[in-house]
Amino acid sequence: MKIGIMQPYFLPYIGYWQLLGAVDTFVVYDNIQYTKKGWINRNRFLQNGQDALFTIPLKQDSDFLNVADRSIADSFDRKKLLNQFSSAYRKAPFFNEVFPLFTEVVCSGQKNLFEYIYGSIVAVREFLRIKTPLAISSSLNIDHSLRSEAKVMAICKELGATQYLNPSGGRELYSKETFLEQGIELGFIQTRPIVYSQFGNAFVPSLSIIDVMMFNSREAITAMLTEYDVS
Repeated sequence: MKIGIMQPYFLPYIGYWQLLGAVDTFVVYDNIQYTKKGWINRNRFLQNGQDALFTIPLKQDSDFLNVADRSIADSFDRKKLLNQFSSAYRKAPFFNEVFPLFTEVVCSGQKNLFEYIYGSIVAVREFLRIKTPLAISSSLNIDHSLRSEAKVMAICKELGATQYLNPSGGRELYSKETFLEQGIELGFIQTRPIVYSQFGNAFVPSLSIIDVMMFNSREAITAMLTEYDVS
C-alpha cells in the first residue's frame, strides 16, 4: 500500500499530480496550519511569455489557524481571474476543452478555503483520469496533536502503508531509517524535466497544471504523469 500526503494546493504544478497518481491513497491535509508565504492559495501561470502569479485572496484572520479554518475573501473577483486566464490562454490548442473546467473550479460558491481547494483537486483529478482515492487528514483515526514526521507516520500506520512517497524536497524532513523501523519504505519522487510548446516561446517550467492542460492533450499529460524517478 503506497501512501502520499500533501497540503491542499490550488491548481499545483504537475509534480503534485504525479505523486497523486503514483500512490494507492492520497491524503490531503486540512488540519494543518495555513502557510502565509506558501503555495496553498496561489500559483503561477503563463502571461505574455513570462510567469505571473495568481492568488485566491483570504479574509483577514489569525496566521495560526489551520487551512480548514480559513475563508476566502468576499472581495475575490472570480470573473477577473477568469478573464486573466482567458486572455492568457485563449489561443492555446486545448483552451476550449480546459477553460470550462477552470470556470467551474474558480466559480465554486464555496467560501471555506480547504473545501474550495479540495473541490479543485477532485475536479482536476477526474479530468486527468487519475483513479487514486482521496482521504482528508482530519477524518483519520490518529492523534491529531502529532506534528511533522510523527504525524506522517501515524497516518501511514492508520492506512496500512508499506511505502510512503514524498516529493524530493522532503529529503531533509524525513529519515528512511526511522520509517524502516516501522516497516515502511520511504521513497522520494523527483519529476523529470518536462518541456512542451508554449506558443513557440522560451519554455517556462513548473507552472500551474492549468498551463500543462492548455497546451497538451489528456493522452500527452497521462504520459507526463509517469515522467518521474523514485529513490
